[in-house]
Amino acid sequence: MDRMPQQTWPAEPTAAVVEPSATIALSVVLPARNEQGAVGATVAGVLARHPQAEVIVVDDGSTDDTARIAAQAGARVISRPYGMGNGAAIKTGARAARGDVIVFMDADGQHDAADIARLLQRLDDGYDMVVGARGAGSQASVGRGLANGLYNRLASWMTGHRVADLTSGFRAVRADRFREFLHLLPNGFSYPTTSTMAFFRSAYAVAYVPIVAARRVGRSHIKPLRDGLRFLLIIFKIATLYSPAKLFGPVALAFFALGLGNYAYTYLHQHRFTNMSALLLSAAVIVFLIGLISEQITNLTYRRDD
Repeated sequence: MDRMPQQTWPAEPTAAVVEPSATIALSVVLPARNEQGAVGATVAGVLARHPQAEVIVVDDGSTDDTARIAAQAGARVISRPYGMGNGAAIKTGARAARGDVIVFMDADGQHDAADIARLLQRLDDGYDMVVGARGAGSQASVGRGLANGLYNRLASWMTGHRVADLTSGFRAVRADRFREFLHLLPNGFSYPTTSTMAFFRSAYAVAYVPIVAARRVGRSHIKPLRDGLRFLLIIFKIATLYSPAKLFGPVALAFFALGLGNYAYTYLHQHRFTNMSALLLSAAVIVFLIGLISEQITNLTYRRDD
């Protein structure tokens, strides 16, 4: 396995150093937009514990000193001329990363660089993605916590695996595995949702490590109502990519039951087959066929020829 060229990064001499295993060349990608208050400390914290790591800060059109502060702290900065979204920054960082393993984390001070070693340890156990799962006390608000709980349960039902934190942006991945799904990732928020579902769909092993997330430094770029509805819509979009039968099947069954029930009622009371019964039964057949076609498209989407 090719190793990254040795680079010298500034580090705090008094900090404890926890190295990943010798077989791992590590890249750490931090998407950042107007994070001058926390990005310097975040980069320094990563380099203090993993001085041989490649730290990439993707400056997503910041209007403050994010890029300058990140570069001074020792990061390799990729600046975008205007904001394209968190997911777009993640894709840019993943393409630029030279490590065999990529750790994604926020630049706003929520994620502790000391937890990187724990994620890498689980990756060494044979997993392809390891996610830092936030507990109830690490949620930004009660509403966000309830919403994330709903997303986790829905995703667990879709995948058939327990999803402990669907929206956590702190995760370690095998770079070659992650790049397989770059074309599926949205440019806005919720790349964690898409990548998690895609890894499960492709039978790549996913593990969760409990973490404590601190409160972010500065203002959040997430709008609860707008992005909450967007997250929910994305889950259903990914459901059609992951397992369409689980989405279209119950809908088709519901239409069939309504049509059959309506026919039974009208037959008993009016002794005839009504247009509404025909409409509901036809809708059941149409939804079922759409689900069948979607299932075939899904199989082609995740087909591997290597």
